Amino acid sequence: MTGQRVAVVGAGWAGLSAAVHARHLGHAVTLFEMSWQFGGRARAVPVHGHELDNGQHILIGAYRATLELMALVGADATVLLHRMPLTLRFPDASGLRLSDGAPLPAFVAGVLRCRGWGWRDKLALLWTAALWAARGFRCLYSTSVAQLCATLPKAVRADLIDPLCVAALNTPAASASASVFLRVLHDALFSGPGSADLLLPRGSLDTVLPRPAAAWLQAHDTELRPGSRVMDLSRQGSHWSVDGAVFDQVILACSANEAARLCALAAPQWAAQASLLRYEPIITVYARCDGARLAAPMVALHAGDAAPAQFVFDLGALGGRAGLFALSISGASDWVSKGLPATAQATLAQAETAFVKGTWPQPLQLLHVAAERRATFQCTPGLLRPPAQIAPGLLAAGDYVQGPYPATLEGAVLSGRQAARLLNAA
Repeated sequence: MTGQRVAVVGAGWAGLSAAVHARHLGHAVTLFEMSWQFGGRARAVPVHGHELDNGQHILIGAYRATLELMALVGADATVLLHRMPLTLRFPDASGLRLSDGAPLPAFVAGVLRCRGWGWRDKLALLWTAALWAARGFRCLYSTSVAQLCATLPKAVRADLIDPLCVAALNTPAASASASVFLRVLHDALFSGPGSADLLLPRGSLDTVLPRPAAAWLQAHDTELRPGSRVMDLSRQGSHWSVDGAVFDQVILACSANEAARLCALAAPQWAAQASLLRYEPIITVYARCDGARLAAPMVALHAGDAAPAQFVFDLGALGGRAGLFALSISGASDWVSKGLPATAQATLAQAETAFVKGTWPQPLQLLHVAAERRATFQCTPGLLRPPAQIAPGLLAAGDYVQGPYPATLEGAVLSGRQAARLLNAA
C-alpha cells in the first residue's frame, strides 16, 4: 500500500479502469457512482425478461488496454467475446471481409476479393490507402473524413468508408475528424495479427467488464459506493474534500458535464473547455423474429433517408436468445428529432426489405428501443479535448479527454489507466 487515499468519481468503463489500475498500484481507492449500476453508457438493462445493452458495442483486436484490463480482473475474453475477421458484408453478400492473419496483407486480399466493386474501385482504394500509409496515416487536423476520401469512388465510400467512420467515431463522414479516423485505421492494420478482428460481446456488456471489475475491486478491499452522486468537491490544503471525506487525490471519471460541474470553482478554465463538447446519440432497436437466423453475427446495412440502421446483430448467434436482433443507428441526431417510434418503425421496415425473402419467417416484432442521447462527443476536425490533468491532485478520466481515439470503450479504458499512472507521477 502506498498510503495514498484516492477517490474515483464515476464507475463507467473509464472509472472502473481508473479504480482497478489505482488499486493495482497500491492506492486505497473509494469508488463513487451516482447510479446503482456500474458500467455507465455501456451497461445492460432488464427488458421483458431479456438483459439488453443500452447500446450495441463493437470492440476490435487492437483494443489492447481493454483486453489487458479484462485479463487483470479475471474476465476471459476468449469466452466473453466472439472474435471474427473484420467484416462489412451486406445482406446480398457484397462488401469487404478480411481473412485471418496479418491485417495489412489481409486487407489487400480482402479488397481484391470484395464483391460489388469493379477493378477501378478496388485499385483506387488500394492506391489511396498506400498514400495514407506513406504519409504515416496523418493529415491536417482541419480535414474531415469526407474531404480525405473525396477522390474515392462512390461505391467504396458508401460500402466501406461511411459505415466504418460512423461505427468508429459515431460521427458522419462529412463532419468527422480525418486524423482520428486515420489513427483508428493505423492501429487496426499495423498492430499485429488479429488487430483488425471484430470482438462482439457474447452476452451483455455487464459480463464483459463491469461485473468482473466490481468483483475484483471488492476482493481487493476497495470501498464501492453505488447510488452516491458527489455534490461537493473542494480543495482542503494539499488534499481534496469529496462530500466531506478527505482524499489525497481525486479522479473525475464521470461525464464531461458532471466533471465540469464539480470542478467549476477549482478549475474554471478546464470546466469551460469540457462544457464546450457537443454530443451525438446512438439508437439501438431490439426486435424479435422466432426462427430467423442471419448468415453472420453482424451484417452491414445500407443507411439512407428512410433507412436508419447501419448494422444488424444476430444476438442468437452470439449466445443470446435465438430470434433476437439488435439494429444499431450511429450518428443518430436526425433520427432522434423524428422521434423514437418513427425511427423504430423505419428500422424494422428497413430490415425486412434488406434481406432476401424467407430470412424473416414472420414480421419483425419490436421489443425495445434504447436511445443514448449523449452517447459520444462529436469527433470533429480540430476538436480541442480537455486534458487529463485538471489541477494538482485532480485528474480526469473519460473517453472525451485528450487521447488518440474517438469515444470508444478503448478510449475510456486508456484514459482510466492514464489517470491512475498520473497518480504515481504526482
